[in-house]
Amino acid sequence: MRKIHHNNGGALLYFLRSLVPTTASHTAEDLAQETMLRAWRNLDAVPLEPESQRRWLFTVARRLVIDAHRKRQSRPVEVNLLGIEPAASGWESAETVIAMLTLHDAVKELSTAHRSVLHELYVEGCTLDEASARLGVPVGTVKSRAHYAMRQLRNALLTG
Repeated sequence: MRKIHHNNGGALLYFLRSLVPTTASHTAEDLAQETMLRAWRNLDAVPLEPESQRRWLFTVARRLVIDAHRKRQSRPVEVNLLGIEPAASGWESAETVIAMLTLHDAVKELSTAHRSVLHELYVEGCTLDEASARLGVPVGTVKSRAHYAMRQLRNALLTG
């Protein structure tokens, strides 16, 4: 078997790489291994003459490529799911909707002054100094309104 691999392994891999897409070099290597495995399992069927031996291996390899192609055609396309979050179950999505509605109602309950401070800080992305200048109130007032507004929203979510 070592002699068969030594004499034909490189040529077999080169042949398989010409049959599979260039992006799938690992597939060619896998098919070369499978071809050698088939030769080992059927060692008595592998011809002893070097030319006939190579022809036998290439025939097996070509048939493996055809089988692999047919197998890919019959299965759906594989996709990479590494960056995809799993879909929420019905229970999780219901909880999310309830939390959003509770938060929406809690924001409506805030005073205009508190709502405007949160808008400047968290929607517009202003710093404390920028929010203070835009609203025309001292920085300390912005901090205090943000603190009390967030506390009111937190309480509404925890009790809502």
